[in-house]
Amino acid sequence: MVDRYFNDATLAELYDAFSPPAEREDFAFYRPLVMSARAVLDVGCGTGAMLREAREAGHEGRLCGLDPGAGMIEQARKVPDIEWVLGDLGSVAWAREFDLVVMTGHAFQVLVTDEQLGASLAAIRSALAADGCFAFETRNPASQDWDRWTSRRPAEVTDAAGRTIQMARRVEAPFDGKTLSFSHTFTSPDWAHRQVSYSTLRFLPAEHLASFLSEAGMTIEAQFGDWDRSPLTERSPEIITLARPA
Repeated sequence: MVDRYFNDATLAELYDAFSPPAEREDFAFYRPLVMSARAVLDVGCGTGAMLREAREAGHEGRLCGLDPGAGMIEQARKVPDIEWVLGDLGSVAWAREFDLVVMTGHAFQVLVTDEQLGASLAAIRSALAADGCFAFETRNPASQDWDRWTSRRPAEVTDAAGRTIQMARRVEAPFDGKTLSFSHTFTSPDWAHRQVSYSTLRFLPAEHLASFLSEAGMTIEAQFGDWDRSPLTERSPEIITLARPA
């Protein structure tokens, strides 16, 4: 199944319209960390909205965005004074170059297999400076948030050309104890055909997440259960983690 949402230029252009940066709680949480770091790597940067905001807010250091979606990087590269890299953590090699590595928008959950998790965390550990921080979030599987994932009604936006676009989400394969697969269907009266993007995400319990981080040579500095920095509990919606090299 293909995650067209990130690779297709037309759909990638709609991403920020359906998920406005100004309304994103994750951006509000990570923004102070980004602004206080001299060198930042945003893994799964998407359209580059968070790094773009940081530069506009006066960040003068190194900002680098990495994303495997060609459509997303095409959007990001509209801002020239930030490094944009098309690829994933397996296609690049950085050595202790970043004070902060961040993954927003639940991008961490696209690492579905143990092998992907291990290799990606090892690459992040290598990219971090000795006193660096890895900040990211993953949905807490105990909260069973996927019960509300299938759209009751489509979300709707108007694109730059004035066309009305609707997006509906549907669970395609229910949670099996490890992963969940879903689709986004995009339709418009001005399109000849609908477009469908398929995705699969992994849900890690907090204790399994801690094990993967430890195996990669990182230790958890802090964890929160939601964007208001409330404590992580069994039923928290998020597992928001700040980790550092051990």
